[in-house]
Amino acid sequence: MTPDQYCQEKAAQSGSSFYYSFLFLPPDRRQAITALYAWCREVDDIVDDTQDDSVAHQQLAWWRNELGQMFKGAPTHPVTKALQPHVQAYGLTQPMFGEVLEGMEMDLTQSRYLDDIALRRYCHCVAGVVGTMSARIFGHQHPDTLEFAEKLGLSLQMVNILRDVGEDARRGRIYLPVNTLQRFQVPVSEINQGTHSDRFVALMRHQAEQSRTLYREALALLPAADRRAQRAGLVMGAIYQTLLDELEASDFQVLNQRISLTPMRKLWIAWKTWMRNR
Repeated sequence: MTPDQYCQEKAAQSGSSFYYSFLFLPPDRRQAITALYAWCREVDDIVDDTQDDSVAHQQLAWWRNELGQMFKGAPTHPVTKALQPHVQAYGLTQPMFGEVLEGMEMDLTQSRYLDDIALRRYCHCVAGVVGTMSARIFGHQHPDTLEFAEKLGLSLQMVNILRDVGEDARRGRIYLPVNTLQRFQVPVSEINQGTHSDRFVALMRHQAEQSRTLYREALALLPAADRRAQRAGLVMGAIYQTLLDELEASDFQVLNQRISLTPMRKLWIAWKTWMRNR
């Protein structure tokens, strides 16, 4: 199996909405973004699947060292071997990857976020930076496009947080800010017990509107000249906005189940969005 095949399999197995946004890209850009996504999955899986935090820290440290090897031209892992030819071509830097690892390490060192500012920093590391790296791979002429990608990434991560409230709580993490929980009078014990309430729905609607605001602000930043190049990002946004619609329609019944879109529906949204922005 070649490094590119390894990354393709990693991306396809995830079933993520991101995979569907890559399907219509030219081969060279598709290879680059698939390798980037596979790298993100590798480090994210460490946080989600490793029971011992000390072992997870060691594994993330290994990846930090492996990044250094990649930027020296001597990667050893299939993902970094696939990524290495693209980092210079698309302006991806070691500090960008380092910030993503910082976000992963935050998941190991803290399980709560005091306010929106603290949460925004986390979302920047795990999603905003990935958004800007993706935008570089998709292609851009204007610096505003990178601002678009950052805000889009933040919006998508907010949707992830809303979808996964129950699942994350069972892993010991609650990303909804402490001051927001207090404002809406939703105790952590209710989330941990899977107790759905009108107060919880009001909180979730508030957070959903924050995500939608970020999405609108992101679209407003995207220059017309770069819209076609950024179609893959627009596909991601369209899929996630549809997912957010579904979360809202369910009255945010996310504490005891996972709400998702079918692969066929994601593919349909991807094709429709891609064709609309030709």
